[in-house]
Amino acid sequence: MVLFKRKPVQYVAKPDIENEDTEVWLIPATGEYFLDYEQYLARMDFYKQRRFICQISGHSGLSFFEALKSELTGAQEVEEAFPNALKMPILRRFIVVTGDRLTGTVREKTRFGSKVLPDGSLSAPFSRYFVSLDGRPNEEAVFLRSFIKKTVTREAWTGAPWLVKHDVAANYGIDTRVPPHLRYESKAAERKQNQSQRKSGGTEFDGMLGSFHGGNGPQARLPELKPAPKSHKSKQQQSQLAKTNGPPQQVGPHFQNFHNSTFAFAPLASLPPAPPPPPPIKYPIDDLDVAPRVDGPKRPDIKYFSQDNPMIVGRPKTEGNGIHMSSIGPLLETWDTLNVYCQIFKLDSFTWDDFVEALQFTSEDVDCELFVEIHCAVLKILVNAEADDGKIQVQLPEIEDSDDEEESDNEASAVPTPTPEPEPKPRGRATRSSLAKAEAEALQKAAEQPPEEPTGPTNTHRAAEMEESIEWIEKLRKRDFKNGGWEAIMVGLLYQLSKDERHFAACEALLVQLAPLDLEPTQETARLQYAKLDVNLRIKALQIICMLTAETKAIRGYMEESSEHMTMLRKEKIQFQRTKKDAYDAIKKLNETRKALEPPPEPSLAPPVEKVAEKEASASINGDVTMHDVEEEVQDSHGDEVMDSDEEAPPTRSLRRGLDRAAERKRKREAEQEKKAKAEAEPKVPKQSKALTKVIKDIQKLQDKVKECEEEIAILDNDLREADCPRTRVLGKDRFWNRYYWFERNGMPYGGLPTSSTADAGYANGCIWIQGPDDLEREGYIEMRPEWQDEYRFKFNMTVPERKVMEEGNTHVFNAHQWGYYDDPESVEGLLNWLDARGNNELKLRKELQLYKEKIITHMEKRKEYLNSNDEKSIDSSHKRMSTRGKQQPHIDHAAHRCLSWRNNTAIKELGHLHSDQPRNRKAAKKSAPILPPAVEEERQTRSEAAKKQRKR
Repeated sequence: MVLFKRKPVQYVAKPDIENEDTEVWLIPATGEYFLDYEQYLARMDFYKQRRFICQISGHSGLSFFEALKSELTGAQEVEEAFPNALKMPILRRFIVVTGDRLTGTVREKTRFGSKVLPDGSLSAPFSRYFVSLDGRPNEEAVFLRSFIKKTVTREAWTGAPWLVKHDVAANYGIDTRVPPHLRYESKAAERKQNQSQRKSGGTEFDGMLGSFHGGNGPQARLPELKPAPKSHKSKQQQSQLAKTNGPPQQVGPHFQNFHNSTFAFAPLASLPPAPPPPPPIKYPIDDLDVAPRVDGPKRPDIKYFSQDNPMIVGRPKTEGNGIHMSSIGPLLETWDTLNVYCQIFKLDSFTWDDFVEALQFTSEDVDCELFVEIHCAVLKILVNAEADDGKIQVQLPEIEDSDDEEESDNEASAVPTPTPEPEPKPRGRATRSSLAKAEAEALQKAAEQPPEEPTGPTNTHRAAEMEESIEWIEKLRKRDFKNGGWEAIMVGLLYQLSKDERHFAACEALLVQLAPLDLEPTQETARLQYAKLDVNLRIKALQIICMLTAETKAIRGYMEESSEHMTMLRKEKIQFQRTKKDAYDAIKKLNETRKALEPPPEPSLAPPVEKVAEKEASASINGDVTMHDVEEEVQDSHGDEVMDSDEEAPPTRSLRRGLDRAAERKRKREAEQEKKAKAEAEPKVPKQSKALTKVIKDIQKLQDKVKECEEEIAILDNDLREADCPRTRVLGKDRFWNRYYWFERNGMPYGGLPTSSTADAGYANGCIWIQGPDDLEREGYIEMRPEWQDEYRFKFNMTVPERKVMEEGNTHVFNAHQWGYYDDPESVEGLLNWLDARGNNELKLRKELQLYKEKIITHMEKRKEYLNSNDEKSIDSSHKRMSTRGKQQPHIDHAAHRCLSWRNNTAIKELGHLHSDQPRNRKAAKKSAPILPPAVEEERQTRSEAAKKQRKR
């Protein structure tokens, strides 16, 4: 029988089923079945815990099914190997046995009676016996114990008798009836009676004088001694407390002649022992099981990037940007996709703020290069160019051709119309009244019939006409993006995707705006309508086409290459770690050798370093110190004078070289003087042996090798982080199951591509984003059932939603469609203080935040500098701008719009032109190569640069 907490597992009672068609959930191993699926899941969770014990083998830490399988296997082995001749005698020994073990047969026994002591008291009688078990090896005892465990059982209460199992007893004809005095009811009644007797007479304490009884009176009952509760104090302290706090001990029997019942103290009842303290909690545990901290820190207020705020009060500064909360998730997803796979899209990386501003930028006359290049780059991934066979890389829903529709209409019109049924002829002669009555009935029937609904769907846009005139796939193959070309391609693509039920609602909302009924279905209409499109619809359209790219071979191939590259990097990292470990072991051995070779230290004649420092300090106080800075300034001024005097005469090349050589000689002299000073200040070291010198050099080489390995491991870790592109890594979750994201965590360089046109910004996103819990987590952990909330209230005096409101402060996110963010270092520090490391989720989140804390704060500060510098530029340009009457061309201030400063240098470098431009002929491209602007590169150490540095050393 499988044990749980050293007790047999009790199966659930089978429920009554009234209807045979009722659906039940069965556990085959136990034969239990449940009418409620939640009860079935709870029972399966209980059985899957690794807390069960196999009774036969004694193995613990098993699940119920593993323990049951182990028990059945062990029982079969015992049954096959145990001799049949011994089974019956052994089982008869266990008929209603109350003892815990069999010790053997008594061979010799001696009884000693009571003794009369000199003071007249009697000693208790006792007996002594010896038991010997000869020739019984341990293997037989273990085997016998296994057989007993298999065939014998008892109930889970103290003093229960051992009984042979019913199936075994039936095979061997053994009676398993329990005598009345050994049943649970009799034992419980006996236990109650003993307790009542102990309370009434035995546990009372008479006073000091009342404890002395006459010689003929009854002997005083000694108080029952119970074990003291466990304590962390020492044994000596516990014994002292027992002497001071406990009642005085009974006096021995030799004071019986001094009994005086006149001055007896009132009896003192003994106090029950204090219950043992609960065991200490082993952290970490589930976050919501951690007790709330009294007056604990609040979570810093989060900011909202959207216009609509989930909180009623405390709306932040971003109110009025036009972005809805439902668009924040798709916006972040799109930005992350474009930056992680920017090499596939052939795009320069761009900052989060420039991306949002580009989506909000609206102008019919000026194109935002960032906005246009993003759309064109993504569209080019979906369909190959004409030169590359023009294959469609994604699976699109089919559109019915207009010819097929006409044929179906003609077929429908060719179907003969049903002939109307003839009106029933009147039985008798037709009169005016009968005709009037029939006409009234016909009118009434016509009024009762509902009006006929239009059979065909109502058109809300003219995207079908625009798609027929444009043929977006051919246009995309030719890369015709100019003058509204890519906008018309977007209309055709969205129209074809609307035939899929998953995208129907979103695409219809976009097509109503891009191809309205009151405008002509032309390419110019698509361009103008896209320029006026709402920012939330722009986000939706861009998200749809970005998610389509996940099906293309280019993205899938990039993921596979990144996975293979990560495998190679991991192997290389393991090799460097092994080399580093071997170097550490060698250094440890060489240090032992060096200690053995070092001579004992001799008394140094040179003054100690502390005295030299005190001497220099006193010299500086007295003014007797060399002022190197002053000498350098004098020499520099002298050099300036020479240069000034040389300006009168034409300078010669030999004079400049002469000054350089003089400065170099001066630096060498200063370096030699510093070395001499250090050598004089250091105590004289005795001459070292050649072996010791060699050991020291070897140690230095190994230390340099360890340093190189650490540098290589750090570079490999960064390469692994950038190559980890299949999914966005979450920093962690807090106690209320909110998710925390730092999008620079993986898949991209910390500050974006160093060759990007906006690399001087120094950041990519610069925010920590907080997403609310998903529906399963919210319903299972926060908005729980009422009975679970009552249980939580009984434990912590509040419900989980009340605790969320209390501990999160003034701002919250309630579901997975709501987002907030932190963008300042103070909020990061406050978040770290708020997280409780005693919880499982927050312990992991705290470790991740502390690991990337410096990087996060650095990029937050760079984001703040970037935004403030652009704000200052826009203010200056607005003051300097002058308006003229005769101005014809529109003026767009590039300082006021940061997104207009972005340039797609990657496309120009790899393709020779922007994505939105028409591809040039290869011959023409060779003749006139574009002149690229110098790219400002950020100092970022790569593995190739590190290798070059090592070679230079």
